[in-house]
Amino acid sequence: MSVRVVIGAQWGDEGKGKVVDMFAEEADVVARYQGGANAGHTIVVGDRKYVLHLIPSGILHDNTVCVIGNGVVIDPAALMEEIELLKSFGVSIEGRLKISHKAHLIMPYHKLLDQLTEREQKIGTTGRGIGPSYIDKYNRSGIRIVDLLDRVRLEEQLREGIRQKNDWFRKVYDAPELDVEKIVAEYLDFDQQMDDYITDTTSFINEAWRSGKTILAEGAQGALLDIDHGTYPFVTSSSPTSGGACTGLGLPPTAITKVTGIVKAYCTRVGAGPFPTELEDETGEKLRALGAEFGATTGRPRRCGWLDLFALRYSAMINGIDEIVLTKLDVLNDFEEIKVCTGYNVNGEPVKYFPSDCGTLEKVEPIYETLPGWNYELRSGESFDDLPSETRNYIRKIEEEVGAPVRYLGIGPGRDEIIVGDLEKVG
Repeated sequence: MSVRVVIGAQWGDEGKGKVVDMFAEEADVVARYQGGANAGHTIVVGDRKYVLHLIPSGILHDNTVCVIGNGVVIDPAALMEEIELLKSFGVSIEGRLKISHKAHLIMPYHKLLDQLTEREQKIGTTGRGIGPSYIDKYNRSGIRIVDLLDRVRLEEQLREGIRQKNDWFRKVYDAPELDVEKIVAEYLDFDQQMDDYITDTTSFINEAWRSGKTILAEGAQGALLDIDHGTYPFVTSSSPTSGGACTGLGLPPTAITKVTGIVKAYCTRVGAGPFPTELEDETGEKLRALGAEFGATTGRPRRCGWLDLFALRYSAMINGIDEIVLTKLDVLNDFEEIKVCTGYNVNGEPVKYFPSDCGTLEKVEPIYETLPGWNYELRSGESFDDLPSETRNYIRKIEEEVGAPVRYLGIGPGRDEIIVGDLEKVG
């Protein structure tokens, strides 16, 4: 029995889609456990690029069953659009996509509320209704997928929910009210469109696990955006850490056999929030240009900086990372020197633990160690021992600071642009 959890170990955008696609080739089930259509997982196959927001990246492998778990909040319109897009590319969906009947729905009023509150809070949300949907979930007033199966009850819930939100929009934001009849008709129609995919995914995935199937649990966003353990309040509304896989799928903790952390060879962040190693200079611009650092979901330019090993050590601790996939290593090919952050100072004194409050994190001074660059074009088909000594030293530094081995190197966007090996065996 094998359950591998794949998590983004930084602030998201680490390249999880490509990695999940790689591991999915040998997986029976790929399951998404949190977040919503705010995620953007990009996979390049040949000359075609797939950007998936809700459907697990394993859908591109014909023999893999994909699960959208109970911890995900689902925008039916975005989901159906994604299904139709995959079908237009010749990707088979029927019988291969299972959606939890316990997952919560994103409603039009969630998206509008997200956009209105973002004007004031400026957290950097995608405006896709993720946060407000989770708010209703934990307020015990949300609408779940299972509610689509009872049309009478669904209509009652919709009318009451829209009435309450319209009062809020009118009184607080002086915004126009939503069309109740239009939304009711739209969501009653979604019931018919989604019916074939809805099932008890908790029972399905537990039966698959106990019968010896290989399961890949896919997180969205990154661990440093976790609602509890991230840079609060500049976080997402769910738990992208490895622990979120258990609650988001209904798997017991004892099922997890391996946690794979996806680490970008430098750091990026989208939206507001502290970013100790951010580079607002020519080096930062160079990283953004070489790495094509623009959001797959929003198109927003990402903030860029050197690799933060102090933050990564914290991420490895809370996730129990067993191995690292180091992505976008090729972006550093042309740098004469490469810096890595190994610690923080506050008021001249070293910080022992990763700060839990943004006020402190905004004030830290990163402690850098400078390593020589390799000025070498990394290529597919190479082994770890083919790499320049400078590249191997960079990888070793990551392993030493984080306490987890680097097993895979991403050296480009393509499906095959990866180096597999074990640096510990390199002389």
